Amino acid sequence: MDYTYTIIDADATSKLQLQLYLQEHGDFMCVGSAKNPQQGLNAILKFTPDLVLINLAEDGIDFFQMVTELNQFMQTLPIIIGFSNSKKYAYNAIKSGFFDYWILPHNEFDIRKTIMRLRKLHPKNQMPSTICLKSYNDYRYLDTNEILYLKSDNNATDFFMRDGNVISAFKTLKSFEQQLPKTFVRIHQSYILNSRYVSRINYGKCICTLRTESEAELPFSKTYRAKIDGLKEMLSKSAIKTLN
Repeated sequence: MDYTYTIIDADATSKLQLQLYLQEHGDFMCVGSAKNPQQGLNAILKFTPDLVLINLAEDGIDFFQMVTELNQFMQTLPIIIGFSNSKKYAYNAIKSGFFDYWILPHNEFDIRKTIMRLRKLHPKNQMPSTICLKSYNDYRYLDTNEILYLKSDNNATDFFMRDGNVISAFKTLKSFEQQLPKTFVRIHQSYILNSRYVSRINYGKCICTLRTESEAELPFSKTYRAKIDGLKEMLSKSAIKTLN
């Protein structure tokens, strides 16, 4: 499973460099970015990332206030790492419970050490994430990485798998929505998709296309437009290597 992260940094060069370093580690996925404390607070509440990386260079004190404010809305705060071009905010970062503090420019060795310590102290489950479908005394376990999308049909839900199988469960789509990993996004009253397989978002036709042999096309509705916008932003950040 990936560590999801959000970067709050008004410096485009610094942000890009940090994303490239994190992409080299393979298990970090960007789910949003922001340029200031207000945008940062919104992004954190919207995407609930595992990790937040903050450039404290210009608005340090305001960012510490933002972290304090997060306690009003979240039961568990994300892991927070601060960085700046000096040690000016290091003491405040420690007092605010930051996981680490870096000195700019970004240093590959420092980032690697932090990531290894993070993995040690906050390990992700290495077993495939599973979801259990129960029917009377029958328990069926699905690897969520193999699920393309879910489709509801009245009070039943169909799971469309990578291998072409369709598995039915006699529960509503809503009952599964909170059980699935963060990579799953509800885009319609009748559909939840696995964002890992999205290859195209067409706003004109209101369709998401998945990377399958048949290039499955799923409709999205205006009601879930904010979810689609968040999905587009998440995928765009993760695809930074292709944006030359």
